[in-house]
Amino acid sequence: MAAQGMVRFGWNGMVGVALLFALLPANAAAATERAEDRVQLAYLGSELPELTLPELMDLEVTSATGKEQKLSETAAAIFVITREDIRRSGVTSIPEALRMVPGLTVARIDANKWAISSRSFNSRYANKLLVLMDGRSVFNTIFPSTFWDVQDTLLEDIDRIEVIRGPGATLWGANAVNGVINIITRDARLTQGALVTAGGGSEERLFGGLRYGGQLGPEAFWRGYAKYFQRDDSHGIAGRNAADDWDAIRGGFRLDWLPKAGESLTVQGDAYTGSAGVTGTRFDPSSALPRVVEDEAQIAGANLLSRWEHVAPQGEKTSLQLYYDWSRRQDFSFDEDRHAVDLSLQNRLKLGRRHEFVWGGGYNYTLSEFESTPTVSLRSRRTEHLYNLFIQDEITLFPDRLILTVGARLEHNSYTDYEFQPNVRLLGMPGEYHSLWGAMSRVARTPSRFDREIRVLSPFSAGEPPAVVILSGSRDFDAEEVTAFELGYRYHPDVPLGFDAALFYNIYDRLRSFELGAPFPETSPPPLHTVQPATLDNRLEGEAYGLELAAEWQALKQLKLSAAYTWLQISIRHRDRGNDPFARIEEEKSPSHQGSLRAGIDLPAHLELDLWLRYVDRLRRDDIPSYLELDTRLGWKPRPNLEVALVGQNLLDSHHPEFPRETLFNVLPTEVQRGVYVKLTWRN
Repeated sequence: MAAQGMVRFGWNGMVGVALLFALLPANAAAATERAEDRVQLAYLGSELPELTLPELMDLEVTSATGKEQKLSETAAAIFVITREDIRRSGVTSIPEALRMVPGLTVARIDANKWAISSRSFNSRYANKLLVLMDGRSVFNTIFPSTFWDVQDTLLEDIDRIEVIRGPGATLWGANAVNGVINIITRDARLTQGALVTAGGGSEERLFGGLRYGGQLGPEAFWRGYAKYFQRDDSHGIAGRNAADDWDAIRGGFRLDWLPKAGESLTVQGDAYTGSAGVTGTRFDPSSALPRVVEDEAQIAGANLLSRWEHVAPQGEKTSLQLYYDWSRRQDFSFDEDRHAVDLSLQNRLKLGRRHEFVWGGGYNYTLSEFESTPTVSLRSRRTEHLYNLFIQDEITLFPDRLILTVGARLEHNSYTDYEFQPNVRLLGMPGEYHSLWGAMSRVARTPSRFDREIRVLSPFSAGEPPAVVILSGSRDFDAEEVTAFELGYRYHPDVPLGFDAALFYNIYDRLRSFELGAPFPETSPPPLHTVQPATLDNRLEGEAYGLELAAEWQALKQLKLSAAYTWLQISIRHRDRGNDPFARIEEEKSPSHQGSLRAGIDLPAHLELDLWLRYVDRLRRDDIPSYLELDTRLGWKPRPNLEVALVGQNLLDSHHPEFPRETLFNVLPTEVQRGVYVKLTWRN
């Protein structure tokens, strides 16, 4: 009741303040405006050298507000992984790079699967985190989650990764509940000439990439790339290899054209194919018992995106984006084929000296086809339609001192009809080097085909008689809801020191639950076994709250230190007489404490030494112990266009587990192994 009262009071109070200031006359002292005679490159990708945190605060980001804005003037918990961060960390995949972000939980399940979430509810099928590649959603609508084994590109072409912890639904829609990750690649004009990478080692067996960029005219630039990798299998149960080795080949292109001042056109696309091994248990109908099997998922996909942008001399900006995305997955427990078409329009304009609006809308069409297996079944074919409208007003209350942002999104989906998602943010800058901000949001996680239609047959126990669980979706499954409160502080002086802190408190309602029915005996298929029915419902509620810290210090010209810390607490309980026996599992799959320390050292003779120490607290689920790991990188540039790097990963243990078993589809967990590899990079 206290939480509900706080929600009602908070919304009434903040919306009332927002309306009051929105009706005030414009202040004559407007903030300084900058004329734009061409589309800015902040979104498209720009040169980004190694930055200290104070310099990073002046970097323009786009994911939080839909416009180019200094990170220090953003009323959101946003963290930016730069291109230089990726290079010097020695990571070989996007999920590994995300370990840098405070507030994110990144755990490796096996050699090709990750569980990644923001601010709680971690799982391979984490359904409250939205992931974008250059503004293209890669969220899977059948199993609401992101399959990280197919989210890839040439890492050298990534400009930055903007990570918002907390709701982002006003701009990005439902399912942006606990966070948004936007992976932004570089403009083609900044990737001219040739680049070749190659390497290999103990776990990263073999990898290589090739990119070439050219020019089609005075203002038209292009690039094409291809990459391939083979990764070794993990340390499995009973000390044996886990049969989860992974290989994939991928290629793509990007074209950037400025036909005239103030206009730009981007066309880009990718295609990939590969295989990902897995070890799991599969239900055997003839014996009603599980058996351990080794299998291999076949993955393939392609996408094509075009984006047109126009910037008027007075600063108004219009963006129109259209993309097509196709993916196919023949997995351990299911086969799916998905086609998606998405059209979106966004416009930014200023009204007077006080108001700056961002508004737009979009339509998404998804056709999904599913081939059922003995253990997992869905309707074979379904089409889904999603419409949305949003508006956001940034109100300058006091120039360079106080900014109020009010926004809302109205979304119509194929399951719950309309979802209204409002958002209020307040940014104060009391001093030249200080920023304070607060936010309140209401967001929804809309149902998926999984929630409404799924039927999963899973082993339960091997007693006498053996028992199986039959999990069924429900046509009454409703949207999950969260009301989120956030506070943040940034200190960004001119001296080489910076600090960023964020507090959050999320109230969850109508969370997904597994409600048990009365068990009954069954003889078909033989032998005699007990069936435990379970149905998906919305009979859980709870809270999550925590603290996220980040700091950087340029201690010397040759030494930069970066630190991050996360504290997280989760509480889940039943509502409406629910009986979900797994209610507390969500509390047990996210660590309470995480911390990291990175050191980048520039040595004589063109040498670089990078150290990355990471600590992750224990997981109570399956009693996964805490771990402390160290990654190192020694880089050498004998020539300006040639780089050689020796990288060691997870050096403090021969192997360690990071995540418990995913019981839903019976994939067995593995342990991450120590690895070493060598990489060569040549540019022309």
